[in-house]
Amino acid sequence: MAADAFQHTLRGPALFAGVGVHTGAYTRVAVRPAVADTGILFIRTDVTDRDNRVLVAPETVCKTQLGTVIGNAAGVTVATIEHLMAALVMLGIDNATVELDGPEMPIMDGSSLPFITILDRAGLRMQDAPRRFIEILETIEVVDGDKRAALRPAEGFEVAFEISFPSSVIGRQRVDLAMDGQAFRDELADCRTFGFLHEVEHLRSLGLARGGSLENCVVIEGDRVLNPEGLRRPDEFVRHKALDAIGDLYVLGAPILGRFEAELAGHAINNLLVRAVAASPQAWRYRTFAEPLRQAV
Repeated sequence: MAADAFQHTLRGPALFAGVGVHTGAYTRVAVRPAVADTGILFIRTDVTDRDNRVLVAPETVCKTQLGTVIGNAAGVTVATIEHLMAALVMLGIDNATVELDGPEMPIMDGSSLPFITILDRAGLRMQDAPRRFIEILETIEVVDGDKRAALRPAEGFEVAFEISFPSSVIGRQRVDLAMDGQAFRDELADCRTFGFLHEVEHLRSLGLARGGSLENCVVIEGDRVLNPEGLRRPDEFVRHKALDAIGDLYVLGAPILGRFEAELAGHAINNLLVRAVAASPQAWRYRTFAEPLRQAV
């Protein structure tokens, strides 16, 4: 428990590469150690004519269609950050610089598991600065039609998500989990993004989903899964939605002590909730645990 009270960065660089699910662009990535209180900073190494640094923060999220996109005042953007962000927060990585030579994070296999594996290899280093948690004191809720997301007070971090689709492959699914690093590995990390075949074809006509394939996405046609290997879990769909939400919430810059609840939600309403948190300072506080633990040693 003592180690969890302090900030962490990587012990060494984590290197990987792959295609972006929407751009189809092949991108190389280096996640590098950063000093305490840096947060998560993305650097577009392919951009040299203007500011290429994009800090992860609620106000830098500029688009939420089919993924979370962050951008800076110079118009430099980084797309599809949520799967890496989920891995970073659930591994307890507070500070890192993410260098990439393209506009979109690689989709890898469509889940957070490849990022977990790569970051595990790099290892973690504890830093001499207390970790700040966002402790939810009052319920913060956003509603958009039949979509809803909320953060409520809780002792630890909990995630509850419910989805409903007309396809019998999905139907109505719900997951409700107490969430920490091990639970994330066991319950959510390997769950992949998904889409319907007719939607994929439409997205490609709009210049999106260029890198999507059965290698990195669960594709549904009618009432069947097209991936030859099938599903990794019977309720992989709702579990991936919970994974996405964890990554989307980490744009707040700190892990959460509270219960996240969502119904039929996606990146857009997740970001509405993030912005509602930022706009409701009376409903939460930063909490640290480092000093009492130090004194007890």
